[in-house]
Amino acid sequence: MQRNYVEETAVITEELIAEYKSYLYKEEKSRNTVSKYIRDIRAFSAFMDGGLVRKENILAWKEKLQATHSPASINSMLAAVNGFFDWLQLPELKVKPLKIQRETFFKAGEGTDTDRIFYGWWKTAEREHRHRLALLLQTICSTGIRVSELKYITAEAVKTGRAAVDCKGKTRIVLLPSELVRVLGRYCSSQGIGKGMIFCTKNGKPLDRSNIWKEMKYLCERAKVEPDKVFPHNLRHLFAKVYYEMEKDLSKLADLLGHANVATTRIYTMESGVKHVRQLERMGLVFAGKQKPHNDDYVVTNIT
Repeated sequence: MQRNYVEETAVITEELIAEYKSYLYKEEKSRNTVSKYIRDIRAFSAFMDGGLVRKENILAWKEKLQATHSPASINSMLAAVNGFFDWLQLPELKVKPLKIQRETFFKAGEGTDTDRIFYGWWKTAEREHRHRLALLLQTICSTGIRVSELKYITAEAVKTGRAAVDCKGKTRIVLLPSELVRVLGRYCSSQGIGKGMIFCTKNGKPLDRSNIWKEMKYLCERAKVEPDKVFPHNLRHLFAKVYYEMEKDLSKLADLLGHANVATTRIYTMESGVKHVRQLERMGLVFAGKQKPHNDDYVVTNIT
């Protein structure tokens, strides 16, 4: 919708928010994305408490958020509000995001045990005769697809070894490993699945994140894994981690994961802090307690 915000209103109203929500859906934004944007806009609206919107108000909100939110969360909220002002044709109200230096490794305890946890999940699922869940875990892990993309793993895809995945208006082909094709094909035969989705509810609807997380939480308890450390998305991380360690090709990995921006893919390839420290130690550039090197052992040059 095109409108002049200054002429028509001086405050953010629920009517405006509802119109913007409708606009986002027309732009084919996902339901989760729309909910997130609207939630952030309402947070800013609550901060304004019916007052007139000025640039200094937005800067004050940005400053207040820094006391309670992480920089990444703040930038995400600012992006939602900035998009709202773009729609209102008021780009002069937009504010700059915080500058964040990209981390190159995980914090201690993060991202280091996914492969061990995955194996524990899978073994527990098989032992508990939850064969569909075991296959679901392997499917995400061996292809790198999102949970929301499981609906594209169909009986037809298993027959061709290729799944056409549509995400946010962009279609990519996901190749299924031959061993995955074999076990999925056998599962389809045993369950009488001749066409359509393999992983769905009893009513034939796609499984969503809450469905899968409920089952995975059960596995965590049975496998003695802390539930707050694991999520379905961890399996996608494991795929990215193993692929990058083998190929070192970030652009190709971005294509496989369906990322439009390689910067997003970098998050999946971070190493653990422990591994990073070991790499630094192997450099051997701390000389305390060592014999003084010969003059020709090290050449120091200007570094700019």
